[in-house]
Amino acid sequence: MDTDDLEPAAKKPDAKNLEVMSIEALGEYIAELEGEIERVHTEIALKEKARNGAESVFRK
Repeated sequence: MDTDDLEPAAKKPDAKNLEVMSIEALGEYIAELEGEIERVHTEIALKEKARNGAESVFRK
């Protein structure tokens, strides 16, 4: 069983109304999203490393 199966399903946040945001605010929003994407990539890499380590132990 994957540990992700134990985590509660997250509710999707409502989409922001981009039409009312200024160009500067949109740029800041993009930077915020890119930071979040990088954080997710880091977490994926950590989980893959842990999974690969566990798989190598159980293959023996």
